[in-house]
Amino acid sequence: MPRYDEHDVEHYDRPRRRTRPRTKERPSYDDAHDGLVVTVDRGRFTLLVEDRTVLAMKARPLGRKGVVVGDRVRVVGDVSGAEGSLARIVEVTERRSTLRRTADDDDPVERVIVANVTQLVVVTALADPEPRPRWIDRALVAAYDGGMTPLLCLTKADLADPETLLSTYRSLGVPWEVTRREPDRTIVGLDALHDRLRGQTSVLIGHSGVGKSTLVNALVPEARRETGHVNAVTGQGRHTSTSAVMLPLTAGDGWIIDTPGIRSFGLAHVQPEHLIEAFPDLDEMTEDCPRGCTHGDDEPECGLDEAVASGDADPERVASFRRLLAARSVTDY
Repeated sequence: MPRYDEHDVEHYDRPRRRTRPRTKERPSYDDAHDGLVVTVDRGRFTLLVEDRTVLAMKARPLGRKGVVVGDRVRVVGDVSGAEGSLARIVEVTERRSTLRRTADDDDPVERVIVANVTQLVVVTALADPEPRPRWIDRALVAAYDGGMTPLLCLTKADLADPETLLSTYRSLGVPWEVTRREPDRTIVGLDALHDRLRGQTSVLIGHSGVGKSTLVNALVPEARRETGHVNAVTGQGRHTSTSAVMLPLTAGDGWIIDTPGIRSFGLAHVQPEHLIEAFPDLDEMTEDCPRGCTHGDDEPECGLDEAVASGDADPERVASFRRLLAARSVTDY
């Protein structure tokens, strides 16, 4: 005999939470539009969708997936660009390159600064403030690891001779441009720099006070990026750029991304085998290296040492590569 009959309340199933059937199917977003992220500000993203500027937020299904300047995204909702409108970013397309860093070398959390950049422009003043070669080395490592071509831009050549610093990087084959300010405030070398940026998506990084925002304003006059001065006591500049912004050089001529001054550049995520791949001529000399060889100065039986001894490798170039390798674990901001 059944415990309950049809008249007992317990006979009926109690309503359950989340009775809506689950499905693994996700929206296809066939009607989504392609967008380019040009600024990020406190959870709001400014996009270029076709010829319109659109404000968007990140859709919940993206979870903690970061969206950064330079990302190519898929967006739905109101993409009219009208005042008060808000669209939703539903997908971040695969990134071709990323500029990443950790806050410190022992910090396991990577931070993507920008995406889909082809060229990393390391802006360094020759004086006021003094150049920091180890920081430059770390920036170059980040460029090679992230799949970007590095460009060294030396500013304030009216205050110091660039040759001293350039001699350090010639063996690496790093391209460079030098600018100086004339008494009438004209920037000499700007045209050559512009030619280097043409057709590229370039991100400019550098310590505060090196003249990065001044260059951006000269290259994109309508940018109106705030500029600052170097503190006479600390030798450091004040952060004038507070967020990354992507700006068009001229119609169809390329993009530049201005970033806030970066004082910490951890490289905990960079592996030696990825770094040497940026130097194909040296990479092929390490094919017979013992397993786990980092190609550093203290590695026994490293193929680079054998190549130098046999005359097949330029000692200065090998030394320069190993300096970059060492920069992964030497902090000098």
